[in-house]
Amino acid sequence: MKRILGVLLLAGMAACKSVQPVVTPPAVQSTKLIPHGAAWAALWQQQSGEYKALCLQAYQLAALRLDQYLAKGGAKPLAVVTDIDETVLDNSPYSVHQALNDRGYDEKSWAEWTAKAAADTVPGAPNFFKYAASKGVQVFYITNRAESERAATLKNLQRYNFPFADDQHLMLKTTTSGKEARRQQVLQQYDIVMLFGDNLSDFSNIFDKKPYEERNAAALKSSAEFGSRFIVLPNPMYGDWEGAIYNFQYKLTDHQKDSIMQSVLKNY
Repeated sequence: MKRILGVLLLAGMAACKSVQPVVTPPAVQSTKLIPHGAAWAALWQQQSGEYKALCLQAYQLAALRLDQYLAKGGAKPLAVVTDIDETVLDNSPYSVHQALNDRGYDEKSWAEWTAKAAADTVPGAPNFFKYAASKGVQVFYITNRAESERAATLKNLQRYNFPFADDQHLMLKTTTSGKEARRQQVLQQYDIVMLFGDNLSDFSNIFDKKPYEERNAAALKSSAEFGSRFIVLPNPMYGDWEGAIYNFQYKLTDHQKDSIMQSVLKNY
């Protein structure tokens, strides 16, 4: 009997030594808006008739406004200034590609995309800018693409015969993303009658790097300009509207950004 008890005791001790503590893996921090929300926005941009209608509405209104400005004339030759991305060229395939690979924007992948010169046009954009050029109005493309993207950007614009798609009229990002200095450069020789963009900073420096509450207030204060001098194109995929929500702290993790964005959503 003692021998049996001893064997059982040894077996129990061995079993205790072999049992390892259960380690619970750290919980995965899930996100609801970043980076996959951009794919939903891109789906709307690519497939909805409403997106196309909004763009056509913007550019057809712009043609009417341009005729009014042409009738008035100006002290200098007339010009229009336009952004490129989501204003004349559609980069929604890039947003889809990144989102479906669990990634957001980064400079390397963006440069790989623009190097393809494969972006389609925003509805209404080619017709309007060709119309402006036919009336003797200069077109300047002020974009925050990098200098290294110049050749591919021109190739993409020229693919669709955008007017003034040349080095003189393409003004890329230099030391700052702010566009005011480049707009002032155009104003030295031309009267800018209209500006086109998908981001409020495409129109005025009063919107540059401001918290979202200030941007919204400035937009309401500038209401008379929209549809007159400022022609806005829809872009729910990305832009300063997003960065303003988390105070342009782009180095935050996706989870941190997502949490901040969820905190400002109106719910019930």
